[in-house]
Amino acid sequence: MKKHFNILFAAITCLMLFSACHKAENAKISPRLVVASNPITSDTLSGSVNGTLLSGKTYYFASNITVNGGDTLQLQPGVKLVALGNGLTWQTAPEIIVHGTFISLGTQAQPNYITVSNAATLHAQANAQNYTNVFQGWWGGIFAEPGPVTTKDPTPAGGDMIIKWTHLEFAGGPSGPADDAAVYSPQGSPRWTIYFANIKKNFILEDSWIFGSRDDAMRLAGGHVNIMRNTYELDGVAAGEACNIKSGTVGDVAYNMVIGAATNAFKISDAGTTGTQCNINCYNNTIVSCGWRQSSTSGHGGSIDVEKAARSNDYNNVIINCAVGLRVLSTADITDTHYNNQLFYGYNAAIVKTFYATDGVGKQQSADIISTTPQANNPMFALFDVNAYNYTMYPAPTTANNETPLSTMVGTSSFHITSTSPAYGKGTTTASPPYNNVTTTGVYAPVVTAPGVDLGAYQSNGSGNQH
Repeated sequence: MKKHFNILFAAITCLMLFSACHKAENAKISPRLVVASNPITSDTLSGSVNGTLLSGKTYYFASNITVNGGDTLQLQPGVKLVALGNGLTWQTAPEIIVHGTFISLGTQAQPNYITVSNAATLHAQANAQNYTNVFQGWWGGIFAEPGPVTTKDPTPAGGDMIIKWTHLEFAGGPSGPADDAAVYSPQGSPRWTIYFANIKKNFILEDSWIFGSRDDAMRLAGGHVNIMRNTYELDGVAAGEACNIKSGTVGDVAYNMVIGAATNAFKISDAGTTGTQCNINCYNNTIVSCGWRQSSTSGHGGSIDVEKAARSNDYNNVIINCAVGLRVLSTADITDTHYNNQLFYGYNAAIVKTFYATDGVGKQQSADIISTTPQANNPMFALFDVNAYNYTMYPAPTTANNETPLSTMVGTSSFHITSTSPAYGKGTTTASPPYNNVTTTGVYAPVVTAPGVDLGAYQSNGSGNQH
């Protein structure tokens, strides 16, 4: 018996040593494909849906689909979910209504797409520099909140939303009678690509793309959130944020690339009545060319906006050619709002003047990289000319010297920094540790990236945003 015990102990010890030596390598292995529960084999979805969309398949929906309370709709890697419609009316802009749980588990090798049938044509137009109808709002977006109280479900709980490595494109069609009138008012107003409102549940958006929304790309009205390493492009036609965060929302927003939002990249506000203060860590984001399409001329939007009793920690962000830089209003929880280590760049004197919003209380901090001189502190992106456009308020003249739709898309540009960039090595890794408050586990767990040594979403060691 002792001999057998010694052999077993030696085997276990070797296994533990092998595991420890290979921990870093194991971390790079893609998660296994989650076994399908209730696989959905029909390629056409309608009505109530519950189950798994299978890897590599394409599915279609021409009318609203609903995930009921207690049910789950899950997308395996490599799924395309295509909305059929023209977005001209609510009847022809189908929506995904979620009262249960919605999960899209794309991977880097097999990303998922939630898009429209003519996306290929639209992308071809973009490549031909004739990008039209980007803000049509072809479908209604994903709307997630607990369902209405019923006799069957007197205390609806709702569910989580977990989206990884997924393209979400061309949403924003007009709202209709199936939508919550307290959220979309008046009826017919544009919907958001994602709406999530559940203070008790989790919202994860990681390594994904939100493109071409008619209004806000995302609006969050409660929940534990992890929003990391995403790319937001060309969101909002004449208003709208990349990410509009309201009361009851607590968590981390980091390593996102935002280019061409109509108003702000991130609006952080305690507006609402949840009873839980909006509290967001907003660090290591790269924000370029935001705030220029807003219809308002008050100059209130462009990059990060903290207001209405919200609190926020804002560090290590790169803010380039935005109509307004960091905006901390006197109405925010200014006692508990902290910020530093931002890099600001402005093409002209008007942009430089508003690195800190003129109507706010935010002030230059000790570790900011900032100047009163236009075109100082060029971030030296690997492949993007920060001086290509002469920024003016929307509607800008359609000349080659002004921001165009193509200039607010990543395309073939690279926003990685070079070793000679002023952003290199200027990040703080201790001032804003992640809240990491999302409670999902296993393959559904958040992948949290801590603050980096460099400013912005792309780190010189290859970590951060992977797009």
